[in-house]
Amino acid sequence: MADVNRGNRPLSPHLTIYRPQLTSISSILTRITGNALIAGALLVVWWLLAAAVGPEYFAFADAAIRSVPGDIVMLCSLWALWYHFLAGIRHLIWDNAMMLEIRTAERLGWAVVIGSFVLTGLTVAVV
Repeated sequence: MADVNRGNRPLSPHLTIYRPQLTSISSILTRITGNALIAGALLVVWWLLAAAVGPEYFAFADAAIRSVPGDIVMLCSLWALWYHFLAGIRHLIWDNAMMLEIRTAERLGWAVVIGSFVLTGLTVAVV
């Protein structure tokens, strides 16, 4: 077997010196919001199943969803839905090899972040 000297090879950059970019953070956030949407969907399914079970259990589930923590969870789920939707559109644009320049990609990332908050606010205002 060959004698390999591993001590003289350069190390990869470490996380302490790597500066995260908006595109990498938004990619991670897209995955997180996708998983969070599963939790929000399970709450909605629980609420619908409680309505099918009976009025007493529905009153319990409805009170839980309409409580302050339930409102916060549903508001965060609404934001996650809009963020995930807009990030999906961004990926469809990138899949067509459009807007891939660094400056344009960063602007598109900010559009997703700002647009998700604006659409969440509009949805809450309308409903």
